[in-house]
Amino acid sequence: MTMLLYNTLTRQKEELRPIHPKWVGLYTCGPTVYHYAHIGNLRTYLFEDVLRRTLEYVGYTVKHVMNITDVGHLTSDADTGEDKLEKGANREGKTVWDVAQFYTNAFLKDIELLNIKRAETLAPATEYISQQIDLIKKLFETGHAYETTQAVYFDVSTFPEYTKLSRQKLSEKKTGVRDEVVEDPEKKHPADFALWFKRVGKFADHIMHWPSPWGDGFPGWHIECSAISSALLGQPFDIHTGGVDHIGVHHTNEIAQSEAAYGKPLATIWMHGEFLLTDEEKMAKSGENFLTLQTLIHKGVDPISYRYFILMAHYRTKLTFSWEALQAAQSGLDKLRDFVRKLQKVPAGMAGESTELNETRKRFTDAMSDDLNTPEALSVVWELVHTYHQRPSAFLANKILNLLYEFDDVLGLRLRDLCEEPIPREIAELAEKREAHRKEKNWNQADEIRKKIEDAGYELDDTNAGPFIRKK
Repeated sequence: MTMLLYNTLTRQKEELRPIHPKWVGLYTCGPTVYHYAHIGNLRTYLFEDVLRRTLEYVGYTVKHVMNITDVGHLTSDADTGEDKLEKGANREGKTVWDVAQFYTNAFLKDIELLNIKRAETLAPATEYISQQIDLIKKLFETGHAYETTQAVYFDVSTFPEYTKLSRQKLSEKKTGVRDEVVEDPEKKHPADFALWFKRVGKFADHIMHWPSPWGDGFPGWHIECSAISSALLGQPFDIHTGGVDHIGVHHTNEIAQSEAAYGKPLATIWMHGEFLLTDEEKMAKSGENFLTLQTLIHKGVDPISYRYFILMAHYRTKLTFSWEALQAAQSGLDKLRDFVRKLQKVPAGMAGESTELNETRKRFTDAMSDDLNTPEALSVVWELVHTYHQRPSAFLANKILNLLYEFDDVLGLRLRDLCEEPIPREIAELAEKREAHRKEKNWNQADEIRKKIEDAGYELDDTNAGPFIRKK
């Protein structure tokens, strides 16, 4: 199966050609655990979940690694401001360790509610300090790092391809940096980024710190992803993902430090999910448009409805959030669930293949293999619903139900969870006998059997597809 994915690095769709024939290495940038993830963050994790599910659906084993940033992420991506973990600790009167654990657990609860598969390996940055230090040492050996009184920096002038992901000019990056970024007078270039912060100056009282060849301190934000991905997936690996806001700084810096250290690509394909907007503005924790999954739940929204809402748009298109749009998504999901429940109660028809449904499967697979085209995949799902309504039959009902379950392995709408308590064999056999009597127009016998079924606690409706049984 050919799978095409849009590679931000080359600005085109490319065929996935795994480095290892039997598995795909997938690295996803995880949360900074100083606050709740907002629903814009969760859109990115949903896109990454659909990517993983699609890879598995077409036959790949996925080695999925996600970092957890629990140290070193400052309030500005440009190495200025407070450490976000310490900011969270000050806000809540807790230790940084308690804050990190609390919001890690909150994140894991959110992704469970959204039916996002947990990464095979969750890697907190604080558990990979030695690997980060080793990578910084390697950058000194290769001539790409330098030390100042306050920190250790990556020298962007030593890496000519520094902006190959963002396609910015370094001169533009320089002029686009705010004046306060250049807080360290010993920095060679405003775009040079911190690999290690020393416990001096503004960070003299930093709570989280470790010994290093450059003195006590803590790692910069970008180094953790390079060190963790290399340790767990090797270099290069197949796919690196994140949000579009990672392109200009974080992923640009990851590429620089990893490729400067080892002289080979960090990842083959770079994929980025677009922003979720509110009133045409990017959702951010610093703004008033900051909504969490718990906010939606408290307003009566089913988390899977939010998942369905996200699936309605392609991951590379901006999506505007509104309560009206979310309500429409919930209504659509409710209709799909009602349809699945209806099919679940249709007695099994005869075995056999359906050429029409095989073609439907191909169209769904083609849509998902074409850069995760979830809107097209959902349209295929709804065509199945219309197909059944046009030609209801027990045979078609069971085939469509199984195909919907198969598609849901990718979409993650928990359709299998809708299964009610199975109809007992003796009740199903009574229904079959009654149906035989009805075909022979033995109405009295059919009515007697109906009464037995009802006395046992079940209701029975006659439909064009056959008897429809449900528990009272």
